Formats: sequence, structure tokens, C-alpha cells
Amino acid sequence: MVPLAALWLPVVLSAVIVFVASSIMHMLLPYHRSDYNRLPDEEKVLSALRAMPLRRGHYIFPFATHENMKSPELIEKQKQGPVGFLTIMPSGPPVMPKFLVQWFVFCLLIGFFVAYLAAHTVPLGANYPAVFRVVGTAAFLAYGLANLSNGIWRGHTWSATIKEVIDGLIYALLTAGTFGWLWPR
Repeated sequence: MVPLAALWLPVVLSAVIVFVASSIMHMLLPYHRSDYNRLPDEEKVLSALRAMPLRRGHYIFPFATHENMKSPELIEKQKQGPVGFLTIMPSGPPVMPKFLVQWFVFCLLIGFFVAYLAAHTVPLGANYPAVFRVVGTAAFLAYGLANLSNGIWRGHTWSATIKEVIDGLIYALLTAGTFGWLWPR
């Protein structure tokens, strides 16, 4: 067993590498630009939403509960459409520093739990491929496969979901490479 404290450098460095790679992928590469669509007649929709007392949170429409799921009224509303989810965030420009700090902490958290798993399953002095395999699999579960639920339950397009899974695979490979390189001998 490898002491978890011995893995602090790969945890931090892999988080930094994933953070930088994700920044490059989202700011410089064009493949995520088609993930979101503009609302038709956006100003009319925004005016209607502004007139409502919406607070930060997630909304579903038409709203359904267990009690009314099979009611003819709800079924008719669903047939007429639109059907969807709406996420309301605080008004104002996005607070990018806050989002970036949260993303970096998330990367650290994944690195920590990947290190915990690897420390208990990969022996001290293990070769690069052995470390890479365990760390890469665990990191892909967190960064990549977790995104599939957005396509299943949240209505994200499958093209956007698959791109997020591919991003997750890249992050997992970078994490695995970092741990394999810095694994204690």
C-alpha cells in the first residue's frame, strides 16, 4: 500500500494539467460551440421570464408529480409541447473566477479519490502501465461516464453528451499519465 500523503504531487499536478487542458479545449477548440442553441425570438422569451418571480434553481415543464403523471391534462400538455428543463442562474454576467475555482477544486477532488483508490490497489514501485490502467479507469468514471446521465435524464443532446465523455476521456488519460509518471518508486 502506498501512503496517500505520498501522492499529493500527482493529485495537485494532475488537477493543474486537467484545468489547463480543459481551458484550452473549451476556449480555443471549436467543437463545443454547437452544444447550445439560441432561443427563437429570445427577447420575447426573456421578457416573459423576467415577468415571473423565478428564483435560482431547476424547473421542469410541464410540471409533473407522481399524482398527476397519467392525468389527461398533463399528457395533453406534453403532447402539445414544449417539454423541457430550465435552469435559472443568478442575474448578471457569469462569475467566471468562481466557476473556474469550483472546477479546479472538482479536479482536485477527483485526483484525491483516484489517489485513494490507487494507493490501496497499486503497489509501491509499480510500473507505469499498472498505475495508468487503474488511475485512468477511475478518472474516466468520474470525468467521462458521469456525463452520460445528462443525456439520459436532463435532455442534453447526445452529440453534446458524447463530446463531454470524450473530454472526460482526455482528462482521464492526462490524470493517468501524471500518476504513472510520478508514482512513488
